[in-house]
Amino acid sequence: MSEQKVENVIIIGSGPAGLTSALYTSRANLEPLMIEGEEAGGQLMITNDVENYPGFEHGITGPELIATLRKQAGRFGTRFITKNVTQIDFSKRPFKVTVGKDEYFAKTIIISTGASAKYLGLPSEKQFMGRGVSACATCDGAFFKNVEVGVVGGGDTAMEEANFLTRFASKVYLIHRSDSFRASKIMVDRARKNPKIEFITHAAVEEVLGDGRSVTAVKLKNTQSGEVNEKKMQGLFIAIGHQPNTKLFKGVLDMNDAGYLVTKPGSTYTNVDGVFAAGDVQDPIYRQAITAAGTGCMAAIDCERWLEANDEAH
Repeated sequence: MSEQKVENVIIIGSGPAGLTSALYTSRANLEPLMIEGEEAGGQLMITNDVENYPGFEHGITGPELIATLRKQAGRFGTRFITKNVTQIDFSKRPFKVTVGKDEYFAKTIIISTGASAKYLGLPSEKQFMGRGVSACATCDGAFFKNVEVGVVGGGDTAMEEANFLTRFASKVYLIHRSDSFRASKIMVDRARKNPKIEFITHAAVEEVLGDGRSVTAVKLKNTQSGEVNEKKMQGLFIAIGHQPNTKLFKGVLDMNDAGYLVTKPGSTYTNVDGVFAAGDVQDPIYRQAITAAGTGCMAAIDCERWLEANDEAH
């Protein structure tokens, strides 16, 4: 331990929350170390058009936004490790973060590991993943020109993906288990008005069918009658929500029933003093790039003040 460098702050995760906290902590001369993960950049890396991030009048692509934020954080001295954290130990100070065979130590930790898309859990869905089954319309939509596709889900994401896919597909079936939607009224109305979108309600996907190479149809079960039908389509997009990336912290940090990290109201403090959480990993409600960036800023300020109060900076 005597020779081991102790960082002021280690940031785990590299979406807009992590990169904003890196920007703020680096400008506060805390020299943050960001362990950004092998799939750096989070969900924005699979988001094509970002039109609702303030400051970009004509929109920007997700990867471009991440690249810009990363350069900005790097400019002030953030260091990056593009590997996954394999283990953490928050039981004593300094906190220990393990990355494969390497160990890093820190006075404070900011967790911004985000959330990942959920899947239906069907073997056939896994079998055709990347061969007709996708969880990202903006990544894969262009592969489905002039064919019929399905979107599973009832939230804003499902409506958004269905609308987006009509740019390419000849027809989009919106498949949902009931006839009431979690999506905002404006999004449902927009999807209903789109002549290329057909709603299939009270339907659950039982199986994805294909010819071995790609998807040809899906088996749909009526959730009221139990009747099973086949619907021909060449693609199926899964848009049924997200799972927070919190497995690493199970049994260590407080979480809600869905696995999102719990932070103290009006702050980014977790139940472990000196450990902060920002972005989608602690936000099951808004889950926007701008709210993630906002909590990233909060985490950096909380972290800086914690270090000052505990007289531990540098």
